[in-house]
Amino acid sequence: MRFDTLEQLAKLCRKEDKPIYRLMLEEQSRESGRPAEREMKKMLGYYRIMKEAAAQGLTRDTTSRSGLTGNDAKRVQARHDAGLGLLGPVAGKALASSLAVSEVNASMGRIVATPTAGSCGVIPGVFVSVQEHYGWTDEWMTHGLFTAGALGYVIANRSFVSGAEGGCQAEIGSAVAMAAGALTELRGGTPEQAVHAVGLALANSLGLVCDPVGGLVEVPCIVRNGFGAVAALAASDMALAGVKSAIPSDEVIGAMLEVGSGMPEKYRETARGGLAATPTGQRMLKELCPDYPDFEESPSPSPSSEEGKE
Repeated sequence: MRFDTLEQLAKLCRKEDKPIYRLMLEEQSRESGRPAEREMKKMLGYYRIMKEAAAQGLTRDTTSRSGLTGNDAKRVQARHDAGLGLLGPVAGKALASSLAVSEVNASMGRIVATPTAGSCGVIPGVFVSVQEHYGWTDEWMTHGLFTAGALGYVIANRSFVSGAEGGCQAEIGSAVAMAAGALTELRGGTPEQAVHAVGLALANSLGLVCDPVGGLVEVPCIVRNGFGAVAALAASDMALAGVKSAIPSDEVIGAMLEVGSGMPEKYRETARGGLAATPTGQRMLKELCPDYPDFEESPSPSPSSEEGKE
């Protein structure tokens, strides 16, 4: 790619008078050696998988194999449809749809990792809700996926998107940032505004730990996707209103790297800290795995000086 930072990305777009999605599509085509039309078609297929997952999560049984989660998306959607929710039509739909995709993931359905399976609900939840609201085509939404891909490319290469490396800020935080930036451009924002949306979204996620109960991507992962989708909408609204990230977005990404690298290992997907370590979290684990040793009997993983490095 011809850019390593969000600042470089925005400058390239300004220099060549192109939106982020167009620049990313051309970069992807150049790197893969495949025509842009073929890359577009491939991404369109991914988007339709996302839409399918959102629809399935709102219409079929999504009880997970563990029994810990399932069918909350339908409950949220039903309350929204009854006019009992406080969120507006777009945010309410985004909340329910993001939960739906995450529940499809937990119940062994087909999803697209954006950027990870644990954060797979945020971008689809945001995208399907705004598509319904504005009446946009699948092709237009696919442009947004290229924008999200460009933003995620920078985040992944300058920090991390894995909860095991940097906590949930790296998974949900990155997904929220990608969704916020992409949505900003889809709504007519400039590349600079899209980049500010990334900084606003990611700064609001710093320090979020990865503490899955029982080591499963269910509790609290699924509800965090729902909250993340709504946060992405807020970040986009702020960026389009002219609110700027006081700390440059590239520096926010650097801060996430610093915070995640300093985060104790028990808060990085080991299921040994945070909500996973609560009495109820431990009870759930024991019900799932009766022979699993208590924490005090289970040796702590040895930290590695190389952890978090590419």
